[in-house]
Amino acid sequence: MFNRIIAIFLLTAFSFGQHPRPAKHVLTDWPEFHGRNMARWNKAEKFLTVKNVGNLGLKWSTSGLNADTEPAVVNGMVYIGSYDSYVYGLNARTGAVVWGYATDSSVLSSPAVANGVVYTGSYYGNVFALNSKTGTLLWNYSTGRFVESSPTVADGVVYIAAGVSVYALNASSGALLWQYKTTVYVGSSSPAVKNGIVYVGLDNGNVYALNARTGAKLWSYYTRDLVDSSPAVADGMVYIGSRAGKVYALNARTGHPLWLYAAGGNVGSPAVAYREVYVSGSELYALDADTGAKLWSYATGGGVATAVANGVVYTNGDELYALDAHTGVKLWSYPIGVYSPVVVNGVVYAAEGDVYAFSLRHGQK
Repeated sequence: MFNRIIAIFLLTAFSFGQHPRPAKHVLTDWPEFHGRNMARWNKAEKFLTVKNVGNLGLKWSTSGLNADTEPAVVNGMVYIGSYDSYVYGLNARTGAVVWGYATDSSVLSSPAVANGVVYTGSYYGNVFALNSKTGTLLWNYSTGRFVESSPTVADGVVYIAAGVSVYALNASSGALLWQYKTTVYVGSSSPAVKNGIVYVGLDNGNVYALNARTGAKLWSYYTRDLVDSSPAVADGMVYIGSRAGKVYALNARTGHPLWLYAAGGNVGSPAVAYREVYVSGSELYALDADTGAKLWSYATGGGVATAVANGVVYTNGDELYALDAHTGVKLWSYPIGVYSPVVVNGVVYAAEGDVYAFSLRHGQK
């Protein structure tokens, strides 16, 4: 009995003398335009915080790539499309070009990456599937119309818009599974796919919901203006903007409108986090996701799309910005105008001609 008491005492004393192990950060990625959850919110990001993001500095930048899309970041690689027709795979740590694949025309479609394959589209209407490690062509599919929309990959299917149609392609072979034809140009709205439904905006002002398996139309909502914003889907709602400066919240199952907010300007693609909608119009706005009430705004000079991670909103405009997601206070900025940024494992990636990576300066936490 005495020995048992001594053993317990020693074990307890040893435990109190140990320093707790720091929590391990979960490494993640940003595989496509909408992120992992169709809401442009990286829930796994823990490296960058409201307290330390002001210490961001330039980690690396490229030169001469003519990058013209949002980057995808997966397994230590950055994938980007360029105006000079190339798709590039870059080392995420150094920015060095690992491979480049020459397509037939400008690549305005942000790459999507799934199961070791990079998917993107070209201005001349081809959808390409490339080996993510080597850039080797696996297959391509011709839509016959130029592709500005970015692909979304779900359950072994690539969804992409081109010309007047939305396409569903087998991710392994490129075989056409279905094609939904509209009467007008789809534009740059990138499909969001959630719970078996594909959501996309059209140039005739409609937002469509299609059955992801069959392509059958489930509902449409008419906004009365061109929609090239890409939808965000969260908590049973679809959030999307129009060129008339309005933000819409629609029931994801029925298309019934819940609220509308007049943001002004050409509304970009929203992000949704913490029951708030972050979207660029004439300014960057934070709106209550349930009511559409304005919570705060910040003058960024407009923007294309917003990303959210660990309490920080990252957006573009006349500069690259990081703002407190709950207050709108500016935490950091960098004087470059870029396409929409993404945040992965403590690094902010963005592109506009050159590709940029920003991380905490050495020794900062």
